[in-house]
Amino acid sequence: MTENHEHHYTDNVQEHLHQVQHLLDKQALVETVVHNQELPRDERHELLDKMLHKRHLAELSDKLEELHSADIAYILEALPIEHRLLVWNLVKADRDGEILIEVSDAVRESLIAAMSRDELREAAEQLDTDEIADLAPDLPQHVIRDVFKSLPIEEREQLRAAMSYPDDSVGALMDFNMVHVREDVTLETVSRYLRRFDELPDHTDQVFVVDRDEHFKGVLPINLIVVNEPDTEVGQLMITDVVKLHPDEKAEHAAQAFERYDLVSAPVVDEDGKLFGRVTVNVVLDYIREESDTELLNQAGLLEEEDIFASVWKSAQNRWVWLALNLATAFFASRVIGEFEQTIAQMVALATLMPIVAGIAGNSANQTTTIIIRSLALGQITQGNARRLMLKELAISGLNGLVWGGFAGLFAYFLYHSIALGVVMTAAMMLNLTLGALVGIGIPLMMQRLGRDPAIGASVLLTAITDSGGFFIFLGLATIFLI
Repeated sequence: MTENHEHHYTDNVQEHLHQVQHLLDKQALVETVVHNQELPRDERHELLDKMLHKRHLAELSDKLEELHSADIAYILEALPIEHRLLVWNLVKADRDGEILIEVSDAVRESLIAAMSRDELREAAEQLDTDEIADLAPDLPQHVIRDVFKSLPIEEREQLRAAMSYPDDSVGALMDFNMVHVREDVTLETVSRYLRRFDELPDHTDQVFVVDRDEHFKGVLPINLIVVNEPDTEVGQLMITDVVKLHPDEKAEHAAQAFERYDLVSAPVVDEDGKLFGRVTVNVVLDYIREESDTELLNQAGLLEEEDIFASVWKSAQNRWVWLALNLATAFFASRVIGEFEQTIAQMVALATLMPIVAGIAGNSANQTTTIIIRSLALGQITQGNARRLMLKELAISGLNGLVWGGFAGLFAYFLYHSIALGVVMTAAMMLNLTLGALVGIGIPLMMQRLGRDPAIGASVLLTAITDSGGFFIFLGLATIFLI
């Protein structure tokens, strides 16, 4: 990494984006002027090439050359498709792989679609095997075959192993670029070995210690190598009580371990206790961010991450499933109201009050669901405490129903001067908040039991149930006690 690059990484990425957009706007303006000139077609094209490629595109290319791959990825995601592809074509080919890894899945799809088979193969060959495995699901099969053929046998086996693990496992997060030494060598030997590297693998805070058969024995922090005598053996200083991960473990368990113990890297060992790979904090942070984004999308009922500049048709399709479900539940809620038409006709005040019952229960249920989803993500809910947690949430909902239902009942009384209506309002609020708590706990737990993301469609389902339930409870109680 050059000093010049390090300087630019600290700049505001928003400023970089504005500069790139400004250059693109200048280019578009010149292109428009040239095409409006009354010149023969060939002369127009010659003038266009001269003015664009020698000025603004060259300036834009120079600007992109200064930026870090992650900053370019951010800029690509913020540009419309036509500008995105123009910028993408200006990026140096030796950085394509790094940028493809950095961009979101949705944007990556549009970039890959604009690349040839050879370009894709060359981009993949720039990456480490663990990064190729991350990129593989988005690459055509014939490109993957080309990449396999181009790799050395050892890396080919590593890639095959990395691709065999599910996306939510430790195996999908690990990389094979690590430093390991034997326990019977001295620190001087280790130091000589480390100096043979042009640069150490990223996030190397410790050296992994193995025996002659590659069984994992412990770790040797880099700082201990520096502050101890050169003739000290590794086995005397290595730390054996360390967090070890297994490739089949859930990635969220690794994320929790990194957060709890402030890890920078952790070894991955196989079922035989042999060192298999490592997981680093930067990959874990990426995983946590992606999971957070996915959870937000799932709560809103979006099927997948969406390119904000994708076509209207594609974006609309991404939102159809849960909108269709929402429409169906809305029809159901309307039929619930329809069943009480006579009750509403006899007491019009009910029509103005029932949205209050449904609305506050929906909000309360969303609060409960958010708490449950977060607790599930942190592994805090077990079979032993699930019942206790449910009783607690029901108690909270009952208390909130009594307090805020009481306020709503007083509001109804002062508006319509009916004690009975106020009592019905209070009772309906209590019952619907209790229903909201049950659903707010039940949906995430059910989704987890089914092996799905607990957040999938939670907001849509909660709104549907608390609306329909609130209308039914409120109008039902009104029919029994007021009419």
